Amino acid sequence: MGRNVPGYNSFVIFAEMRTGSNLLEATLNLVKRVTCFGEAFNPYMLGWPDTDQIRGIDMAQREADPMALLTAITSREDHLSGFRYFHDHDPRVFSAIMDNRRCAKIVLTRNPLDSYVSTELARATNQWKLNQTETPIAASITYDGAGFRELLDRQRAFQSEVMRRLQTSGQTAFWLRYEDLRDPSVMLGLLHFLGRTDLDEVQLAGDQVPQNPRLMSEKVANFDAMEADLAGMDAFDIHRLPGFEPERGPAVPSYIAADAGGGLLYMPVRGGPGPQVSAWMEAQGPLSREMSQNALRRWLKERPRHRSFTVLRHPVRRAWDAFTQLLTGGNSALRQSLRDVHRVALPPDDELTSLSDGPLQELFLQFLDLLRRNIAGQTGLPVLPLWATQTEILAGFSRFRVPDMILREDSLRRDLGWLAQSVGLDGDAAALPASPVMPGFLNEKPVLQAARAAYLRDYHQFGFTNRIETGG
Repeated sequence: MGRNVPGYNSFVIFAEMRTGSNLLEATLNLVKRVTCFGEAFNPYMLGWPDTDQIRGIDMAQREADPMALLTAITSREDHLSGFRYFHDHDPRVFSAIMDNRRCAKIVLTRNPLDSYVSTELARATNQWKLNQTETPIAASITYDGAGFRELLDRQRAFQSEVMRRLQTSGQTAFWLRYEDLRDPSVMLGLLHFLGRTDLDEVQLAGDQVPQNPRLMSEKVANFDAMEADLAGMDAFDIHRLPGFEPERGPAVPSYIAADAGGGLLYMPVRGGPGPQVSAWMEAQGPLSREMSQNALRRWLKERPRHRSFTVLRHPVRRAWDAFTQLLTGGNSALRQSLRDVHRVALPPDDELTSLSDGPLQELFLQFLDLLRRNIAGQTGLPVLPLWATQTEILAGFSRFRVPDMILREDSLRRDLGWLAQSVGLDGDAAALPASPVMPGFLNEKPVLQAARAAYLRDYHQFGFTNRIETGG
């Protein structure tokens, strides 16, 4: 075998159905001391249909211990062994594949609509491969827009994860298009990438031919409907909300647990109605705070009837809470940084508590603009939990557990009563303290527009209105 320049002793082909992976495998298997073991981790078959074992491991053994098969394939010295891996193959081996730097990564892609139509035709005719002596079965399919979009989303998510894992680990991949598979120069380049620099040419597999070389309109019965559906798709993701906010952790020590009834677990969003909710919980019974993840797991296990919840607050009210904490808190260094660097013209600290509504509104507008820039990654300030988006905070919670219920501040009296009843309490939420009264100028158009610009993700995610209740 030729000198293996990158040190690869195995490979994986990341592909999808009907992308040409069978043809690529057949070409690789024509090369001495190179073996591709099909879809080795397909949950419904072992490598290929009607295969009993791969490298001495059968399907039951693979199911019990997929790592044993992965090791058997990828640990052969002086022989390049690999397999094809699709987005719906056994996820238990994915991390091990990506972490193995001696496993070369090949990414094979095709126009996703071509793949979808080809797959549906193969299902309709049960003709998955075609050689030169066989006759293609003429057929057409009915395009299912919802099914196509769902498949496309899953495949894109998988490709994005492959790329992210390559980037974070400093690895590279050999990228192939369906159209490249019949180009001998590209196939030779692939073998050189794999380390087979002893090869001067590559013989292409000739036992497979294109199955459906017809116009798309001949293959899709509802072609006009498909065109209309595809025209409505956002191919370039132009409506995507850009997100540059850092990921957040689950913040478990901030959770508050009440032993009353079956148990209540409050997962507070900083800047929300936390003081009011915790006071209501304390009226139900003793509270536990600042628990570790292990302590919280024990608490949850001991209370199988518990309910966990969080409470959303309108972004304008939440930003105002963050602003007032900035003005009155002991964070003088942050205030000075806002004055000196971040275009928020705060007066001296000894004047902050005597500001009238006019100056307060102007400062709050400057603060909202700072939040917009900060959340968009345009400042050197960290995105503090006090003003981070509620979208990202809830995503952080989900890294430990997803709350059973997501409540809203403006309907808390009703919803907390129902929540209490669900854990066996009397459900009276009359004792819920009122939220602080906020200034009326928060409902003025410039403030509402600035808040929407800063928290667009939250407005889209949770459907917040453009008006708030400023009373208690």
